[in-house]
Amino acid sequence: MSQLAPPLTWLYVPGDRPERFAKALASEADVVIVDLEDAVAPGHKNAARENVRVLLSQTTPKPVTVRINDIRSPWGAADLALLREAANLAGVRIPKVESAADVRLVRKGLGPRAVPLHCLIESARGVEAAFDIASADPTVATIGLGEADLRSDLGVTDEEGLLWARSRIVVAARAAGLASPAMSVYTKIDDPEGLAASCRRGRALGFVGRAAIHPRQLSVIAECFTPTTAEASAARELLQALAGATSAADGVVVLPNGQFVDRAMVEGAERVIALSQRASARSDATH
Repeated sequence: MSQLAPPLTWLYVPGDRPERFAKALASEADVVIVDLEDAVAPGHKNAARENVRVLLSQTTPKPVTVRINDIRSPWGAADLALLREAANLAGVRIPKVESAADVRLVRKGLGPRAVPLHCLIESARGVEAAFDIASADPTVATIGLGEADLRSDLGVTDEEGLLWARSRIVVAARAAGLASPAMSVYTKIDDPEGLAASCRRGRALGFVGRAAIHPRQLSVIAECFTPTTAEASAARELLQALAGATSAADGVVVLPNGQFVDRAMVEGAERVIALSQRASARSDATH
């Protein structure tokens, strides 16, 4: 996964609804998440697992990750046993991660394969251990929040109550050298304005992208997290100006107009360009 341009859109599809797999894979999502956990009732777990086995035995048009059940649950070990042999698995989404030990337990359960791990933090205990989780194993690709469970644990009812936890996740991910995290799902499918407002708040905190529970949420998410034309133009101008820049004695770059530019500003511009290019590629693919 590129740290400069991580996926912007992740689409959940229930593992016990195989008739929805093709639609999800044909959607605008960058990554499809087949869910074996919350979206699947206990009596349907075995059937969902078989559906995943069949799906991952064939090549898919876009990456497929699988959200397993809680590793502490009766179903978690069976999920890992299935995924150890899955040929076309792009990643494993681990729910309810509370410690680095949880990550290592999943890593061990997957055997010798170095499958990217995506850790969902859904409790106060997990938030406190965010950096340890993010740096628990080289296969950890992302961390993120499971906000429904976290709200319940914290006793908060709106996004303002999650402000510190969201910021904590962003800082922990970047401190561990991971890509900026994606936001949790927005459960009101028929509220595009509310979704967009929530995405803008998340972007202001440093999130890049978001998971969705319905295909019609994808275009809103992609638009909110794609740099604006003005942002992309400013980034290109900065990078172009570097060609005529000189280096100051302290290593800072001085542009021809006298502006001082440090490495962080350059990396920020590179990130904007990479995200803009991803948006262009997505647009070309859907037209």
